[in-house]
Amino acid sequence: MTRALVVIDVQESFRARPLWETISNPKIAHQVDRLVRLARQAGDTVVWVLHSEPGSGDVFDPELGHVRLLEELRREEREPLIHKTSHNAFTTTNLQQLLTERGIRELVVCGIRTEQCVETTTRVASDLGYQVTFVTDATATNPIAHRDAPAGQSVADLLSDPRTLSADEVIRRTEYALAGRFATLATVDELEAAAGSRA
Repeated sequence: MTRALVVIDVQESFRARPLWETISNPKIAHQVDRLVRLARQAGDTVVWVLHSEPGSGDVFDPELGHVRLLEELRREEREPLIHKTSHNAFTTTNLQQLLTERGIRELVVCGIRTEQCVETTTRVASDLGYQVTFVTDATATNPIAHRDAPAGQSVADLLSDPRTLSADEVIRRTEYALAGRFATLATVDELEAAAGSRA
């Protein structure tokens, strides 16, 4: 097949942070698992991407043990696992080489965070000539603090600040930015229905 599912940063690092309590989609692993099963049934490549910040001493530092898939997910041995250190999954990895070697021209993307690593990967992929499907309900994000908010504020302060952008608003803005420009938007249900109609 010439299509790949790229699962971006669905990792325990996020669950290890206090901000996880504000995540837009706490059951993201379930949605991602549905996409993984669809991809495997179709014979598509599944590529797993993890974000890593070696030496940082935080939850993205591999030494602390959180840079691994959410425990609900299972990767098959034949499925590539790549580690990135930039927001998009291309710049600091061999992802493009891997896709080129397999003749892949179409990507389905999902993961954490909607507007950050998943959106950035989508934009870069589009610029590289890939046809991209962005599966909104298989992404997740958190509220975003205002640029003038104090660094290191607590979750309670983040949520009580009227300038904070809600996770729902972040997702909505991402959809507006991507649709018709960088990607086709889809839901897991829509992709399952399309797969059923092709069977």
